[in-house]
Amino acid sequence: MASGGAPWLERCGPSVGMVLVQLFYALVDVALKTAYGLGMRPIVFVAYRQGIAAATLLLASLAARGCTLRPMAVGARGFALLFAASLATATGQYLYLQGLHLASPSMARATTNLAPGITFAIAAVIGLEKVDIRSPRSVAKIVGTAICLAGAASMAFFKGPALLGAALPSTTSDNSDWVKGGIYLVGNAICVSIWYILQVPVCKSYLDPVSLATWMCLLATLQCAAMALFLEPNNYLEIWKLNSLWEFPCILYGGVFASGANFFLQSWCIAVKGPLYSAIFTPLSAVITATLSTLFLNEQLHVGSVLGAVTIIAGLYVVLWGKAEDANGGQVGSKQTADADGIAVTVDTPTNLSEPLLPTVAEPVF
Repeated sequence: MASGGAPWLERCGPSVGMVLVQLFYALVDVALKTAYGLGMRPIVFVAYRQGIAAATLLLASLAARGCTLRPMAVGARGFALLFAASLATATGQYLYLQGLHLASPSMARATTNLAPGITFAIAAVIGLEKVDIRSPRSVAKIVGTAICLAGAASMAFFKGPALLGAALPSTTSDNSDWVKGGIYLVGNAICVSIWYILQVPVCKSYLDPVSLATWMCLLATLQCAAMALFLEPNNYLEIWKLNSLWEFPCILYGGVFASGANFFLQSWCIAVKGPLYSAIFTPLSAVITATLSTLFLNEQLHVGSVLGAVTIIAGLYVVLWGKAEDANGGQVGSKQTADADGIAVTVDTPTNLSEPLLPTVAEPVF
């Protein structure tokens, strides 16, 4: 019986796992939009969520392997880890959640697809990415990045008429908040892209993925607490109090499932299918989020939002097609970097490079 189940798990398990990952991310976005209406501060949610994620990862690691948490690297390596964790989980998540609060879950989730294109642009500027205008792959990366940015601009500055939910009372932000939210979300994508680049030296100096993930979540919790003191100096103690019963399950779900469980699901899928596998599923979360937001939040889907999301996703796959050449040039069994919710993971595994539309790293998720 076990032998009959193993082939199915190997064949369908990674796909089902990645669909669950995207579903978990979509659900937390929709739940948070409701929680923010009850007064929850974005920085408070990030701090609580990362603290719960750190505890979840530590307990799961101890239960599964009976291991202890490796000491964090010190000196230059420790500083690089601290900076990467601060940038990815504290700053990046704060910008993302501010954008989610001011704009909409659909827009927030769609803009996560900007990161690969912006990563390419930054890497090209600082000399880490080779650009050859005679190569179709390089041209694809440039064009795909431009398409992604055009889609983001469309979502931020052009709403257009409502396509779905026009007859329902709207919970969508007004135009000024919508534009501010778009700026926050693009800022998050830039932070994530810089985080991508920083992971190379960090993961080379700290090779235990579970310990690295746990330390990053723990450091992010402390950094968010410090950021909250700067953002809310007058009522610092008050903001940590939960205002409703709905906030606690949102925080618990975000830490256990959207962070902790997704880390293990992505790690397992990467181990089975290769470290580049998960990126192709990223646009699915935007579709799920848009559907759930329309059904449960009375969110009106506008022409600009739909066109912008489709444009961003199209640009993403153009960039990924361009990156496929880089992937095929990699060595099987090399260390690759993946991520779950701002968590760096270095996986030693044979890579499956038969997929044509995959980047060199899996996407960080917020």
